[in-house]
Amino acid sequence: MQYYYYAVFFLILSSCIKKKPDYVGLTEVEKDIFVSTIQIPDSDFLGDKACVECHSKAFEEWQGSHHDKAMDKATDTTVLGDFEDAKFSSQGITSHFFKRDNAYYVNTEGPDGNYHDYRIEYTFGVEPLQQYIVKFPNGHYQCLRTAWDTKKNKWFDLYPDFKIVHTEWLHWSRGGLNWNNMCADCHSTNVRKNFNIKEQRYDTKYALINVSCEACHGPGKTHVERVSEFGEAYEVSGDLKMTSSLSSMELVDECARCHMRREQISEFYNFEGSMLDHYFPQLIAEPIYYPDGQILDEDYVYGSFIQSKMYHNGVSCNNCHDPHSLKLRFEGNTLCAQCHAPNIYDTPAHHFHPVDTESSKCINCHMTGKYYMGNDFRRDHSFRIPRPDQSMTYGTPNACVECHTDKDNEWAWRVYVDQYGNPKTKHFSDLLIPGLRGENDGLNKLIELAKDTIYPDIARASAVRGMVHYPANNVIDEMLTFLKDESPLVKGATLDALGEINASDYLNYFLPLLEDEKRSVRVKAFFALAPLDEDLVPEQYRIVYDKVKKEFETYLNVTSDFVGGQVKKADHLLKKGDLTGAIKGYEEALKIDNMNNIVRTNLANLYYRNGDFVDAETAFKTIIGQEPQYGPTYYSYGLLLAELNRIEEAIYQMDQAITLMPENLRVYYNLSLLYDKMNDLDNAEAIAVKGLKKNPQEESLLYILAYIYSKGNQPDKAKNIAQRLVELYPGNSNYRALYNQLNAPN
Repeated sequence: MQYYYYAVFFLILSSCIKKKPDYVGLTEVEKDIFVSTIQIPDSDFLGDKACVECHSKAFEEWQGSHHDKAMDKATDTTVLGDFEDAKFSSQGITSHFFKRDNAYYVNTEGPDGNYHDYRIEYTFGVEPLQQYIVKFPNGHYQCLRTAWDTKKNKWFDLYPDFKIVHTEWLHWSRGGLNWNNMCADCHSTNVRKNFNIKEQRYDTKYALINVSCEACHGPGKTHVERVSEFGEAYEVSGDLKMTSSLSSMELVDECARCHMRREQISEFYNFEGSMLDHYFPQLIAEPIYYPDGQILDEDYVYGSFIQSKMYHNGVSCNNCHDPHSLKLRFEGNTLCAQCHAPNIYDTPAHHFHPVDTESSKCINCHMTGKYYMGNDFRRDHSFRIPRPDQSMTYGTPNACVECHTDKDNEWAWRVYVDQYGNPKTKHFSDLLIPGLRGENDGLNKLIELAKDTIYPDIARASAVRGMVHYPANNVIDEMLTFLKDESPLVKGATLDALGEINASDYLNYFLPLLEDEKRSVRVKAFFALAPLDEDLVPEQYRIVYDKVKKEFETYLNVTSDFVGGQVKKADHLLKKGDLTGAIKGYEEALKIDNMNNIVRTNLANLYYRNGDFVDAETAFKTIIGQEPQYGPTYYSYGLLLAELNRIEEAIYQMDQAITLMPENLRVYYNLSLLYDKMNDLDNAEAIAVKGLKKNPQEESLLYILAYIYSKGNQPDKAKNIAQRLVELYPGNSNYRALYNQLNAPN
C-alpha cells in the first residue's frame, strides 16, 4: 500500500481562474514566455451540431466513439448496465441495482459504512466497461467501484482482489474515485474544477459533457464566424487547434494532454502554449513502470510511446488510429506494413511462427499488454523488441515467455540469439535499471544515460531523477549540468531532484530557469528556490520571480484537493524554514487520506523535530497499528524514544526495525549506541559486528566498534579498528585523531 499512494502525486487535476495576464514590467522576450491564463467562456464552444454541416464525415466517424461516449447523462438510451433488480457481491459488499420513477439507482455501502440508495446521474465510458456516477454533498461526484462489462454483459468489481474499507481514500465514495479531480478534466470539454479549499466544496463546470470536436480543435465560435465572413476564401489561421499542419511530435503532445499519467501545472487548459505549460508527465519509475520502461500501472500511453523509435522517426497517433473514430486504420499486420515491408517482416523468416495466427501478429511480440480496471486490455506503446536476457538479469517481463508459458527465460534467450543474433543496439534500460536499483557503478550509469542524447528524453530525465537516491555530494555537480539541457523533461526532472536534495548553496543556478519557456520548468525552479529569501532576489529577476510566484501558487491551489498537492505546499514551507506551516500542510494531507502512512511518517518526524513528542509518538503508534510490517516506522519511533530517554523501549523498536529491514546499516549503528547507553557493551559490540557482516567497510559501524572496544578496555582491538578506518578513509581527520589518541603513550 505504501507504493500505491505515490500514484496520488501524479493524477489529473484541473480548475479555473478568471484573470488577464499582467505584462507590466516584462521584456518582449518575457511576454512571450508567460502564456495566457485567460479562461475560455463556455459560450465560445458551440457544440457538435455546429460542426456537422461542414464536417459531416468527421462527425459521423466521431459519433459513437469512445470520445463521444466519454460521459453522458443517465437515460434509457445511455445506460447499458442491468438495473432490473440486479445484485452483485464482492469483498463482502453487495450492491443492488434498480430503477425507481424512471431513474436509475444503486444501494451500496457509503462513506459511513452503512448502505444507502444513490441515484445514478451520469454514465462514464462505453466499452469494454461502463462506469456510473452519483452525486454527493458539496458538489462532489463519485464513480462506483462496481462497473458494467459491456462485452460479457455482467457486473464486475474494478479491483476484485483489493479489499477497501469505507474509511480509506481508495473507497469509491472518497478521493480515489472522485470524478471532479480524477476524471473530469479528460472526459469533458472546457472543464473547470472550481474547488473551494476552505469549504472542501466543488463547483465543477464544463462547456460540453463529452470529449467533443472542440475538446481537440478548440472553441468553434471564432472559426464559425470567420467561415461565415470569408466563405470560400476562408483559410485556417489559428482559429482551429490540432490541424494537419502540426508536426508528428506536436500532434502527439496534443493527444498527450489526456493520454498520459501526469501532474497538472496550470489551473485549466485553455489551448495556449504547449503541453508542458499545463502538465508534466510521470517519468519511468516503479510502480508506474517496470524499470526498463514497460507498463506496470496505468500510464495512459504517452510515457510509453515517447520511449519508442517510432515516435523519434516521425510516427504519430493518427498514423495508426483514425483521429475521429479512434479505430485502428487497418487490422492485423497490415497496420504495421504501412511502414515495415511485409515481404521482410510479415514472414516466418522474421517472426518464426505460423502465418496468419495470433503468434505471428506484430503486436503480440512488440506491444504486449496488461488488463486495467478489471477487463480493459491496454497495449504497451513503447514498441520494444523482446529481451529475455534482460529478464534474466533484471527480472523484467518479455513477450516470449508470456506466450510460451511452459518455457523459461534461458530458453527464450537461446532461441533469440539463434534466430536473430545478439541485440545490435544498447537499450537505455541497461543503464537505467542498475542506476535506479543502486547496483555497482549505478550512479555512473545514470550519468552516462542522462548525457547521451541518443536515448529518449524521458529515459534521460528518469536517470537524472534517479540520482537523488545517491549521496548528495556525489551527484549535485553532475546534476547542475543538466539544468542547461535542451530537453525540458530533463530540466524539470533535474529541478525536482535538486529541490528534494535541498541544495541551498546552488540557488543561483535555478534563477535563470525562472525565464524558461515552459511553465512546468519555471514552477519547478520556483520550488527549488524556496530557501531563497524573497528580499534577496537579484534585481534582474525581480519581476519574473513575482510572475512565476503566481504560477507556482496556482499550481499549489489546483493540486490542493490531493495529498500530493498538500505535501508539495508543506515541503515548500519547510524549505523556507516554516516548520509550523509544514506541519499544518501535512495535517491537511491526512484529512484527505487518513490512511496514507507515507504522509503520517513525515508528519511524525516533523512533530519530533518540533518537540511535539506526544503527537509524534501517537503518529508512530498509528502507523504501526495500520502497517505492522513497515520497518522505517520502528526505526523512527526508536529514535524518538531514545530522545525521551526511554532506552529499553527504544531498543525494542530498533530490534523490530532490524528484523524488518536487515540491510539498513543505520539501524545497527543506533541500536549499538543504545546498548552502550545502557552500559551493555557485549550487546553493543554484537550488534555492530552483525552490521559489519553486511558491509565490512561501513565507517559508522567501524567507528562505534572502535569506541566500544576502547571503552571496554580492549585497546588492541580498538587500535586495529582505528587503523582500518584510517586506511579506508585517509582523508578523514577525525579517524586519524582517533588512531593517534589510541596509540598515544599513557
